[in-house]
Amino acid sequence: MLSKNKKNFIKSLKNKKDRIKNKVFTVEGEKQILEILDSDFEIKETIITKYFYEKYKNLIKNNFEIIEQKELEKISNSISNKSGILVVKQKENIYIEKEKDEFVIVLDNINDPGNLGTILRTCDWYGVKKVIASKNTVELTNPKVISSTMGSIKRVQIFYTDLEKYIEGKNDEIYGTFLEGENIHKINVPKKGGYIIIGNESLGINKNLEKLVTKKITIPRFGKAESLNAGVATGIVLDNLLKK
Repeated sequence: MLSKNKKNFIKSLKNKKDRIKNKVFTVEGEKQILEILDSDFEIKETIITKYFYEKYKNLIKNNFEIIEQKELEKISNSISNKSGILVVKQKENIYIEKEKDEFVIVLDNINDPGNLGTILRTCDWYGVKKVIASKNTVELTNPKVISSTMGSIKRVQIFYTDLEKYIEGKNDEIYGTFLEGENIHKINVPKKGGYIIIGNESLGINKNLEKLVTKKITIPRFGKAESLNAGVATGIVLDNLLKK
C-alpha cells in the first residue's frame, strides 16, 4: 500500500505548477509504461499492478511498488489504467539543430493537449524526430499530451523557444500552413528538408512568424468544415512533403 504522502504527491502532479516545481511528470497505461521503461528517461517511481508485474517482470530493472487496482484508480488520470504509474524526471529544454535534408515541425501556440500528443505521434510515424514549439504551446508533460503520444515522447525531441528568433536567418525553406497557399498535393519540392510551421487551432500562424514563411501551403477543402485539426493537418502535410 502506498503512503498517504506518496498518493498526495502523485495526485498533485496533475497540476502544471506542481510538475514544474518538482521537475517530474507521470506516465500511465501499459503501452506508455513499456515505452518509458525502454528509454533514456530517468524514472523516479515505479508503481505497478500485480497484473503488469506478472506480465512484464523481466523488463522491470529498477525498484518498484505493487499497487491494488482500487488504489490505482484513486490516483490515476485514467479509469482504464490497469497497469500502473511511473513518476519520470523531466528532460532539460535543450536547443535543437536541424540536420541537412531533415524536416522539422514548428508549432505556433498549439493549446490543445490532444493535438500536441497527436502531432508528436504523427511525427514519430513519419520519422520526424524534432519539433520546435512556441513558449505558449501546451507543455509536453501535460497528462493528456503524454497519454495521446502513446510513447512517442521517447523518440521525438521537443524544444520550447521564441519561434521568431529561432527561425530568423535560417537558409532552409520555411513552409507555413494557411487557408490560402500552394496546393500541398501539387507542390514542387526542389530540395528535401525544411521547417514546417503549424499554426494555432483557431488563429493560425501569427503575423510576425508569417513574415518569415518562404512557401505558403494549403490543404484543399472539398467539404464545408471551417478548419482542420492541427494533428490531422500535420499528418497530411508530412505525407505529401516526404514522398516528393
